[in-house]
Amino acid sequence: MVLGSQSGNGKSVSLIGVPLGFGAGRTGSELGVNAMRLSPVRGKFLLDHIAELGYDARDEGDVEVIAPLAQAASGDNPKHLKEMLDSSEKMAAKLKKVLGEGRFPVILGGDHSIAIGTFSGVSSFFRERGEEVGLIWFDAHADINTPETSSSGNIHGMPLAVLLGEGPSELVSLDGFSPKLNPNYFAHVGARDIDPGERSRVEQLGLRANFFTMSDIDKRGMLACVQDAIAIASQAPGGYAVTFDVDMIDPRFAPGSGTLVRGGATYREAHLALEVIAEDRRMRSFEIVEVNPLLDQSNITVELACELVLSALGKTIL
Repeated sequence: MVLGSQSGNGKSVSLIGVPLGFGAGRTGSELGVNAMRLSPVRGKFLLDHIAELGYDARDEGDVEVIAPLAQAASGDNPKHLKEMLDSSEKMAAKLKKVLGEGRFPVILGGDHSIAIGTFSGVSSFFRERGEEVGLIWFDAHADINTPETSSSGNIHGMPLAVLLGEGPSELVSLDGFSPKLNPNYFAHVGARDIDPGERSRVEQLGLRANFFTMSDIDKRGMLACVQDAIAIASQAPGGYAVTFDVDMIDPRFAPGSGTLVRGGATYREAHLALEVIAEDRRMRSFEIVEVNPLLDQSNITVELACELVLSALGKTIL
C-alpha cells in the first residue's frame, strides 16, 4: 500500500501495539503503547486524529507479548532471549497479516527490540512477493551491538545487527531466512551515542555512508540528510519501512525515554523528517518506540509521539 493524499480515498491504517519493555534496561516503555493510544491530544485520541486525515483507521489491539517470569540471570547476554524470540514470532505474524489485508501498519512500541519482530514481518511479507524492502532508522544510538560487543546484554541495543544477519542465531533466523535487511537499502538518521564495538561494526560492514549522524545534520541540515536517506532506502523494489526511536529527539523536547542523550534533533526537525517521508509516498510501515511515560514530564513526549505519527501519515500545517 502506498500512502496518498489526505482526502478521504479509502486508505487503510491499522494501529498495532507492542507493549514489550523487557528488551531495555529500564522498565516503562511497555507503558508507552497505551499512553500514545489513550492520551487525548487537543481533545481527541490518536485513532480519531488518523481518521481525520482521511484514513480508514482501525485499532488492531496489542500483539501478545511473552513476558519473562523472572529477572535475567547475572551474566545472561542476551537477556530474555527465549521470550524475545517467542514475542518476535507473534509480531512478525501480525505484521504479515495486516499487510496482507492491504492495510498500512502503524506500530506503537515498546522498546526498540521490537524492530526485530516487526521488520522481520514486513521483510517476510515482501520477500514472499519477490521484493526486498528498505528501512530508515531514526535513533540516537546505532542499535547494532551483538552479544559480543554489548556490555549490558539488553536486546534493545541489538535489533539492527540482528536484521542485518548478526547476533543470536535464534533471532537472526526468525521466519526462516536471513538477513532481513539488505544494507544497500538501509539508512540511519540521528546517531550521536555509538558504542566502540558498534563503531567498529559500522566500519567493518562499510556502512558509514548509510549513517547520517547529528554532526552530519548540523553541517548539512535535516532536509538534505533525510532526502539522502530516502534515496538509499527507496532503491528497494518494495519501498521502505520507518522505525523512529524518540530518543533521536533532544531531551528538551522528549524527556520521556530511557536512554537520553543531549544534542538531538529539535521538535521541528523531527516533524520535518517525517513530513518529507510522507511526501515521498514509498513508506510501507511506520513504527515509534521507546516512549516511557514513567520518565515523561507533563506528558509532552507522549503527545509529541502522537504528533509525529500524524506527520508520518501526511499531516501538514496547511
